[in-house]
Amino acid sequence: MTDTRKLSQAFEHTFQRAPEVVVHAPGRVNLIGEHTDYNEGFVFPAAINFGTDIAAARRSDHTISLLALDYSGSTSHFNLDDIQFDRAQPWSNYVRGVLKILAEKHDFQGMDMAITGNVPQGAGLSSSASLEMAVLKAAASLYNLPLNGVDAALIGQRAENEFVGCSCGIMDQLISALGKAGNALLLDCQSLNYEYHPIDPDYQIVIVNSNVKRGLVDSEYNLRREQCEEAASLLGVGSLRAATMDQLLANRERLSDPVFRRARHIISENERTLDMGRALENSDYRQVSQLMADSHRSMREDFEITVEPVDSLVAIIDEVLGDRGGVRMTGGGFGGCVVALVPRDLVGAVGHAVSTEYQARTGLRESLYICTAEQGAFSETT
Repeated sequence: MTDTRKLSQAFEHTFQRAPEVVVHAPGRVNLIGEHTDYNEGFVFPAAINFGTDIAAARRSDHTISLLALDYSGSTSHFNLDDIQFDRAQPWSNYVRGVLKILAEKHDFQGMDMAITGNVPQGAGLSSSASLEMAVLKAAASLYNLPLNGVDAALIGQRAENEFVGCSCGIMDQLISALGKAGNALLLDCQSLNYEYHPIDPDYQIVIVNSNVKRGLVDSEYNLRREQCEEAASLLGVGSLRAATMDQLLANRERLSDPVFRRARHIISENERTLDMGRALENSDYRQVSQLMADSHRSMREDFEITVEPVDSLVAIIDEVLGDRGGVRMTGGGFGGCVVALVPRDLVGAVGHAVSTEYQARTGLRESLYICTAEQGAFSETT
């Protein structure tokens, strides 16, 4: 976790007073359920022990004054009555966006904020949603706003969609807001209903960044969305969430091969994601292993979003785990991270195998993060 004492000292040095609150919002990793979110399906993320911390205090005017410790102490200032997109300080647009939308619904004054975070940048662990939820938690805490986790997540999603210009789903914000320590969250992206499922305390979440430079993400992501929409249209359903495998197979001749395979991934991935909840409830890690392996195979062969170094990482970790844990690519694809559920007694062996074999196979060096499932910014402590 971040050293909040240093954060508070930086706040005091810059703003010449002590912060009134220090808040935290976690990043996240998705255990299973990839590209299902925009198809109104199911996802299964966990909040992790990397996130964003904000020290903040109220002001008597409408000015928002920001200090970003992770950008060489960059500052940004704006007025709540006239929030504009800032091309010079793009990091500030996540703050601007959520406060612009929050101000449509609630009355509050200005704030001074010092911001820092330790979510690895560019790893697909959702540093942006973590920042958004931390900003909203700070504002809600300072001004006693009646904001719950779902409200905050919807504001964060709108900010990214409408202000920042990123067409994201709701998963990242919701898990950052509503994560629960020791649990993953099974989220229905259509209804926003969710339920928690425990991760066995003898297991840890291990995330390995392939450090592949991702070049095709945006264009290929948009293409996958279009192919999923085409499949849904040809099957006569509002989204692939409503389609069944029997329905898909019966209409195979009407779909091009790529569109058929994209739909097969989404339909089967939704089934795997629901099965994952049952497997975790039963501590059936043999089943977890199979589900995560099938998910990765489907992403590689049907959705075609993995790359060779990521496939190598999965193979290296799978050789250590066998059926005692699971491993798969996580995130949008074309690089990024793999996620593994690893028994604690195998964490060292996984780390050793990755460090000795990944570079030899690919010429790349990985970054490895050992994680635990943590509380969300708006979760009630129990």
